[in-house]
Amino acid sequence: MTKPNTEFPDFGLTPEQRRHAVRGHYYEWPGMDGERGEIWCYSDRFSYRAGETVALHVSSTAPTFGMTITRDGGSETKVFEKSGIAARWQESPDQCSAEGCGWEASFEFRVENDWSSGAYRVTLTADGRDGKPIQCHHLFIVSPQPGRKPGRVLQVAATGTWLAYNTWGGSNHYQGITGPDRNQYSPIVSTQRPWCRGFVVLPKDAPRVPLEVAVPPKTVPRYPHMEWALATGHSKKYASSGWASYDSHFFRFAEQAGYGVDLVSQHDLHFLPEILDGYDCAVFVGHDEYWTWEMRDAVDNYVERGGHAARFAGNFMWQTRLEDEARRQVCYKYRSRAEDPAYLPGGDVTRATNSWEAPEIGRPGSATFGLNATRGVYTGWGGCAPRGVRGFPVYRPEHWAFAGTGIYYGDLLGADSHVYGYEVDGLDFEIRGGLPYPTATSGAPDGLQVLAVGMASQVEESADIPIEDQFLTDEDGRFTAETLFGEASDANLEKVKRGNGMIVNFPRGKGEVFHAGSCEWVAGLLRQDPMVERVTKNVLDRYLGKS
Repeated sequence: MTKPNTEFPDFGLTPEQRRHAVRGHYYEWPGMDGERGEIWCYSDRFSYRAGETVALHVSSTAPTFGMTITRDGGSETKVFEKSGIAARWQESPDQCSAEGCGWEASFEFRVENDWSSGAYRVTLTADGRDGKPIQCHHLFIVSPQPGRKPGRVLQVAATGTWLAYNTWGGSNHYQGITGPDRNQYSPIVSTQRPWCRGFVVLPKDAPRVPLEVAVPPKTVPRYPHMEWALATGHSKKYASSGWASYDSHFFRFAEQAGYGVDLVSQHDLHFLPEILDGYDCAVFVGHDEYWTWEMRDAVDNYVERGGHAARFAGNFMWQTRLEDEARRQVCYKYRSRAEDPAYLPGGDVTRATNSWEAPEIGRPGSATFGLNATRGVYTGWGGCAPRGVRGFPVYRPEHWAFAGTGIYYGDLLGADSHVYGYEVDGLDFEIRGGLPYPTATSGAPDGLQVLAVGMASQVEESADIPIEDQFLTDEDGRFTAETLFGEASDANLEKVKRGNGMIVNFPRGKGEVFHAGSCEWVAGLLRQDPMVERVTKNVLDRYLGKS
């Protein structure tokens, strides 16, 4: 028997640096590389169609740079290369993460007609002041042309969540340099800034969030992904969001498995909901936490009309709003009831940027995808089930999604590749005759079947670990208690702190939804787990009419 690894990886940090890696606020900002020099860029939009022009906004300490553009799919295809492009240093406002950088466009190019839909990685390279190259990476999406696309999958990139976690410039929806003491997260984040380091490309050995260490008893929680980020100069949030950690793994898997797959942003969904109508199957993957009302409308209406939505993703949590022609995303989150203008007289409280489960919004997350984050959320990291199951415990192995897997009642699906974590979506449920059913008050859509369910937690609880060594504590649990039951009391915390993660399936109107509610489902595709691949193919084939 192989002895499990009980040692945390060592990235060369001191104990003080390890603590700063988790609790400190570090981020990318113009000028951070000092004498070496640096180059940054962003595009004016997230996505473009063939024939449209991409405007790149570049700030560089070098007077010229070279650029390559590569389609990042089942195989990598270079579509553009140019050297000697003129650049200059462009100053950025202090609050550029909220206001946008405001740089002038440095270079424009046309999306050619033969650039197929997908993600396109832009690599900018220039000479640093020390003679060594400086580099940055950007990403834009080529969206498909409208029209019927039989047999093709449409993947929707989680751009709302990318925006929320982007640390470039100092502020996002988690930490920041806003407020009177420059220590608050920003309820407003701008699209007009570069992506942080690690959102576009990552080395293969970059740690994922769920722990791969067999944690010994009474161990103070460690977060290897954040330690690695600090040690290697990547964003603290690289493993929480972005193309490189999440969306890319499904897209590559699908193309390599022979599926035709197109890509759009969530922002495309917001403004062009009819884009879904060309497809029999729409897919949502990874960490997919932030949605607008209009994005949900697009999915709900699509499924009602006969579409099939497959969500291999976790943490369906926050409503957002888009402002300034979608150049700004608004989400007040925990401060919503105190600060969001939607709560002021004359405001539309249904559009409040709070949890979807806030009763005043009147649109629980389970109404769209069958599950929600407030009955999820954390597992396999920190003090939240650190020794818990790494796969989904299966209850209904006879379901069509599990055909050909050889799985039995009580087996764990995806445990070898650790697909269960680090944030999961669930429902209030009960066990009858050894099978899980949603409770009458769970908000589950009619006809929902629970196929698999595992445990999760909204709080870190340990009598053996001092609270100052806990990262999450019970703050999220108390927020959920206040959101659902009006008060963050101990009694209400007891009602919400024990969560779960599920795989569910249900019909709606003429269509159908399948939801494997875990951020880490893509880890099973990345690590080529045969069972996870088979379930994924079963869902795609059914929804494309191939089975």
